[in-house]
Amino acid sequence: MAATPTPPLPPPPRVPPRPSWDPKEQRSAFPWLRPTIRIRLTLLYGGMFLIAGIVLLSMIYLLAAQAISTGNQPPFKIVQYIEPIRVSSDRCPAVNTGQLSLEQFNTEIARCVDLQRQAALDDLLSRSLLALLGLAVIAFAFGYAMAGRVLSPLGRIMRTARAVAGSDLSRRIELDGPDDELKELADTFDDMLERLQRAFTAQQRFVGNASHELRTPLAINRTLLEVHLSDPGAPPELQQLGRTLLATNERSEQLVEGLLLLARSDNQIVERKPVDLAEVATRALDQVRGEAAERGVEFRGARSSVVVQGNGVLLERIALNLVQNAVRYNVPEDGWVEVTTGAEQGLAVLVVTNTGPVVPAYEIDNLFEPFRRLRTERTGSDKGVGLGLSIVRSVARAHGGHITAVPREGGGLVMRVTLPL
Repeated sequence: MAATPTPPLPPPPRVPPRPSWDPKEQRSAFPWLRPTIRIRLTLLYGGMFLIAGIVLLSMIYLLAAQAISTGNQPPFKIVQYIEPIRVSSDRCPAVNTGQLSLEQFNTEIARCVDLQRQAALDDLLSRSLLALLGLAVIAFAFGYAMAGRVLSPLGRIMRTARAVAGSDLSRRIELDGPDDELKELADTFDDMLERLQRAFTAQQRFVGNASHELRTPLAINRTLLEVHLSDPGAPPELQQLGRTLLATNERSEQLVEGLLLLARSDNQIVERKPVDLAEVATRALDQVRGEAAERGVEFRGARSSVVVQGNGVLLERIALNLVQNAVRYNVPEDGWVEVTTGAEQGLAVLVVTNTGPVVPAYEIDNLFEPFRRLRTERTGSDKGVGLGLSIVRSVARAHGGHITAVPREGGGLVMRVTLPL
């Protein structure tokens, strides 16, 4: 768009548009698995409890095994009996036969006692593991609740930061509680917001004062020049000088208006209203239609109705700047400008395509810088003041959107503005 006319060059290879990366759009497929600090603290608390429980359970098991001594010898043995003794046992069925010798009987008793000790240890281990599992679940739940309570001041700070991101600089955290690290962080953040609010208020005051102080003398100069030019008896040299000064004054007015609009649009839009992009684009085309007819530029494109929330004046400035650049930086003959609006993938889209000189892909980023054009550092053309695309980018960002530019095959650019619905 904002490029000085150059001799025709061979068309460069078509460069595909670079995908715009927005960190807000990078979401996990499983948002509940996000490794938030609360989840990590919960895992830390629960993991420490689980490790301590396993160590304690191991010590209890070893001490219990040592206390009941899993040796092969029972705590007693029969050394002699005079009368026949009959023994009945459900846990040691081998002694129920009554046909065992004294040595065989003692051996069976020892083996049975050893089995009972091992069964008691296994039962202790299984019950302890179940108890540990239940306590671990309770510990993780308790850790999650405690982590949320500990991190609640951080959530308050985060909510305040989000409110400030929406240009509500009057919000403060004002965290109560003990004088710990979190309160110190909140107080530091409040101090930073106070300084930002003062700086922002000073900037607004400066913009308002500059708007009045710069516009008034330029308007007076324009009036005086127009009065002198309307004098039929003025010499031709004076008429020519007046027209030159009037053109210079008009250029200065455009520069001041562009700088003030750029300063205002660098901030988020607080008051938003429904705005139809199709209507905005149509109004912009109507304002440039006369200039396009003089340059022999044809308007094309279908504009579908799509409503966004924003400032109608600033959104109209986006369309107007893009269409003006598309008309002014076009081919000398049989040029055209295509303006389309619509909704794509949950976003409102305004696309302005034009014929024109070939623009190298590596020069695209420079076009969005203030006072820069293709292959020139400062303004030196009568086609504008070099702020059009800078204002478009600033206004788009203020509305939460962005703009991309892609060289068109054969010359010209494809300007694409996307805004949230």
